[in-house]
Order: sequence, then structure tokens, then C-alpha cells
Amino acid sequence: MVKFDRVTKASWALFVVFLVVVVAVLAERRILAQQPAPQGSQQPQDAGAPAAQGNTPPPIVRTDISGDWAVVSNEDQPHRVPGPELGDYTGLPLNDADRQKADAWDATILSQPERQTQAHPVQYLMRGPGPALRILKILDPVTQELVAYTIAGGFGRADRVIWMDGRPHPSDFSEHTWDGFSTGVWENGQLVVTTTHMKQGVIQRNGSATSPYGKMVEHFFRHGETMTMFSSVDDPIYLEEPMVRSHTWRLNTNGNMAFGNAFESVDELGDKPPGWVPFYPLGVTHPEFAEKVGLPFGATRGGRESLYPEYQLKIQEMMKQEAARKAAEAASKDAADKKPGK
Repeated sequence: MVKFDRVTKASWALFVVFLVVVVAVLAERRILAQQPAPQGSQQPQDAGAPAAQGNTPPPIVRTDISGDWAVVSNEDQPHRVPGPELGDYTGLPLNDADRQKADAWDATILSQPERQTQAHPVQYLMRGPGPALRILKILDPVTQELVAYTIAGGFGRADRVIWMDGRPHPSDFSEHTWDGFSTGVWENGQLVVTTTHMKQGVIQRNGSATSPYGKMVEHFFRHGETMTMFSSVDDPIYLEEPMVRSHTWRLNTNGNMAFGNAFESVDELGDKPPGWVPFYPLGVTHPEFAEKVGLPFGATRGGRESLYPEYQLKIQEMMKQEAARKAAEAASKDAADKKPGK
């Protein structure tokens, strides 16, 4: 009998301990359920239940841009394919420093050995000539999360990497390269790419350039089989205001882009001394483009003012002044020819 009582008491003790453990577990789960969700996480919702106001962030909309893309060059075709003429700075917000630099630029500089293998800088790479693009996704081999996009197809193979993993941009003192350093984020279904650490390079193939202190922001929009990119380059050294452009590509499912041949530097300057650098002397201007298209020379010099529609009124005024000047010169010449003794 005594032995039975001991067993019964031990069983009741174990039962009480079990109840305490169960109550503690249930209480802990209730407390955890009342804790706020970690920032950025999304809680499941019952079907038909109203969405919580201000607690759940909206889902990130991603429109993938990977694939082979054929360029559509019906915008600014003369600038993008054959290339602009010397002195044609129309549509560019150049300041005086950039204008002077461009006026001194001589295309023969591309014959120098160190320039023959030079790639297009990233601030011009997406513009022309072409380019057709191959955009690939780089995925984490374990989690399959998107780490980066790569973009190939630019002149000179300055292939781009757009980091999508949230890494910061490097120090201002880090190396500047032809492709720069690019990071991307998703905003309202757009891929927004920010690029820094760009080398000084042309924004038009006639010497117009941006400095190494520029910053470029690109917005990629995809509508079915069409992709448009809007870019803005802000440069405190050479531009009076950010330079904006847009480019368009069409999905090419049959694209089979080759990597292209590696550039080889050869001697094209055998009649020049070592270290020779071609340039136009300070003060030289290039009025040939203005004369060819029938515009006042001042209207081809670019600048912030020339970007806006109301500049057409100033062009009309400049044309009147130019016509009056030519008429005065012709009258003066006629008067001189009619003088006695002529």
C-alpha cells in the first residue's frame, strides 16, 4: 500500500510538471505572436481580409531586363551612327570649359597607339554607334537571388556590371574605369542604376566630354519587347545642368552576339615624332557645321539655354541680326567699289 501511494504521488508530480511546461510554451507563443514583425517582412493574410494600414510595405515590382536587345537608332541618328561634326554642340548643356576643350579636340588623336584600343566610356557606351546589348543575370549559386546584371555589346568591350545586392559605392579615391561602378535598385517597376567612378570621356564623338567627377543615373523601362533607357549625367566641372538622353532597344530572341575581336594597336603615326599629340590651337572654332545647316554660329555652341523650346525665338533673332550684318557688309563693299579711282 505504501509503495502504491509513492507511485501515485510521483505520477501526480510528473503530471503537474507537464502542465507547467505546456502552459509556459503556450504563453511564450502568445507573447511572440504579439511582437511587431521585423522591418521589411510580410505577414500572410487571410483571403478576403482587409489589408493592414501602414504595417506591410508594398511588394517590390521587378521587370526583368535580361536578354539580347537590338538597338533602335531612329533618335538622333546623325549623331549616333555617322557621328557629329566638329563644332556641333546642339542639345548639350556645355559650359565654357567644356566648349573650349571640345574646340581643341582633333579626331587624329584616335590614331595614337594608346588610344586605338580605348573603349567608349560608360557615359557614351549605351548611345552609339549602336549598341546591341546582351544583358545577363548573375545569380547566387545557393540562394538563387539576383546579385548583378552584366551588360555587353559596347564599343571596346567595356562590359558593365550593375550590382543589385545593396553594396555601397567605393571611396572617392578608388580607381575610375571606362565602365565606372554601377549599383541598381527597383523603383515602381523601373531599374534605376547609379554610376560613379567614371573616367573622363566623351558624351559626343567630337570632343564634348564629362569629367571624372560626374555621376550618371539611368532608368530602364520595359514594355513587352521594347526597352527604353532614360539617362541623366550630372557633372559639376563641364556641364551647366544635367545632360539627359533616352535610348530604345527591341528584344531580339534570335540574337547571337559574338564577343568581337580584341583591339590591336599598330603604328599609324610613322611620320610623327614620339609623344606627338594632335590638337587645335587655343581659340580655334569650327563654324563649318553652322554654315552647312544654315544656323547662326552661336546657336550651335550648346549650353543650358539652348535646350529649351523658347530658344527658337532667340535663334530667329540671331538670324535677323546675322542677315542685317551681312547686308551691311555687302553695302559697305559696294560703296567702296563705287569710290572714284576704283
